[in-house]
Amino acid sequence: MTTKPKAKKFRIRRSSVGPEVSGVAQPSAAPQRPIPASDPGQRAVNHIAKPSKTPRVAPTPSSLPASQDTEQTTGAELEIDGIKREGLTGRQLRMARRVAQKNGLAATSDFDAVRLLRANGIDPFQRTNMLDLVTQDSGTSGASQQGRIQLPQTTALSKGSLPSTELAQDSPAERRAKEITQIQKEIAQRRRRRLALLFARLAVFVFLPTLLAGWYFYSVATPMYSTKSAFLVQQAEGGSGSGLGSLLPSQLNVNGDAIAVQDYLTSKDAMLRLDRDVGFKSHFSNPTIDPIQRLDPNPSHEKAYKLYKKYVKISYDPTEGSIRMEVIAANPEVATNFSRALISYAEERADDLSQRKREDHLRDARDSLGQAKNERREAQEALVLLQEGTVIDPEGLIASLRTQVSNVQIQLQEKELQLAALEDNLRPNKARVEGVKGDIRRLSNLLATLESKMHQAAEGESSLAQKTAQIRMAQADLATADLLMQSALQTLKQTELEASRQVRYLTTSVEPVASEDPSYPRSFENTILAFLIFSGIYLMISLTASILREQVSS
Repeated sequence: MTTKPKAKKFRIRRSSVGPEVSGVAQPSAAPQRPIPASDPGQRAVNHIAKPSKTPRVAPTPSSLPASQDTEQTTGAELEIDGIKREGLTGRQLRMARRVAQKNGLAATSDFDAVRLLRANGIDPFQRTNMLDLVTQDSGTSGASQQGRIQLPQTTALSKGSLPSTELAQDSPAERRAKEITQIQKEIAQRRRRRLALLFARLAVFVFLPTLLAGWYFYSVATPMYSTKSAFLVQQAEGGSGSGLGSLLPSQLNVNGDAIAVQDYLTSKDAMLRLDRDVGFKSHFSNPTIDPIQRLDPNPSHEKAYKLYKKYVKISYDPTEGSIRMEVIAANPEVATNFSRALISYAEERADDLSQRKREDHLRDARDSLGQAKNERREAQEALVLLQEGTVIDPEGLIASLRTQVSNVQIQLQEKELQLAALEDNLRPNKARVEGVKGDIRRLSNLLATLESKMHQAAEGESSLAQKTAQIRMAQADLATADLLMQSALQTLKQTELEASRQVRYLTTSVEPVASEDPSYPRSFENTILAFLIFSGIYLMISLTASILREQVSS
């Protein structure tokens, strides 16, 4: 069995203050779009209840039948649905609930509180109601305020606090469109303001410095003339060495010499020599040159060298071995003189670099030859001293003695055989036997004498054998000294040949010629470069500032 829910009955509380209104419903507030919280006074004014033109007769609760009670409940629900469609904010609904509680209205929900307040002629969003709530929270008595009926008050037409008639007639969609348009206008105005500030910063930090740089390059900068030249560092033609001379370094490194010449031309020494010979400082201290490019009347070496590196540009191509030089000056003739002077300095430097090494090699070769000569001379002197203290040919003498001993021995053997043959006879001839014996005795004595001479030549300190050995060693030393002297002589000749090939000299492939038109400053390129530099600086500063601002704000 289902129970039918009872319809809720609503009772209109009559106020004890003011005339009693019977049978006439209080004016209901027109649906209003919520006004932003930034202007609560205007929002309260716009939400003043607009009285309806046709009053409705509301019967008293005692005279309502059951069917009319149901119709009243249905009408309340329809009014609540209409209030929901107004799009009220949560803050407005909470305010309406508090105003309903303040006035003693039993509201079942926030929307029902809005309905009951409007039914009793109270605007829940009126500014005076907000002040009443604050006063009530502070401890003021609200008994007298609960009995007061909040009705729209008439105001003078001269006051400017009245809501606009046109705004009251606009629909919520039109008001929303107007507010969106206003917001878009504010955004566009903000964008225009930011663009104007950005353009002002760019004009101050980028465009104005670029304009000043262009004005300097086009109007103030002194025209400079450029003189270009090119030269090669070469060595003499020649074949490779042979013999012992090929063991020595055959040639110098041409690339290393070219790099050394380039380093010398870009050094402070070359700048000082150029200033002494041609007057580098005096030329760039001329008052006709603009202040940025001009040197002081008595500049220091460091300032002059800084300007020298700027206006004397030297490059080296290792693939071709060519040195390219560009000299810049305020006068074309002066630039040509500077270039020719630097080329002469480079030629002297290249010759000096190889000359020292050539001299070292020749000195070493000459010293080796002199030492070989001295050793050969000493060997010859030793051999002569040995030959002076003995026979001329000890070996020949010893060979002669040996030959004589051999001959005597042969003769002695023959005589002994002859004596033996005579003694074999039965009746030998005594005279012949005695004669043969005498020959044997004489040969034996001769053999003993020869053998004694041989022993004297082979033994003792002054023996012919020892002297022969010393003479042979002296002869060997002399032969070695002769060989060393010949080798040293050949080395000297080869070193002289190598030294002649190691001579370095400069071949000027491009002669310096005075130019007729100035080459610097390049006004357009320098202006564009200045613009890019200032733009990059501004961009880096802007990014750094934005990053720091973000870090600080976070």
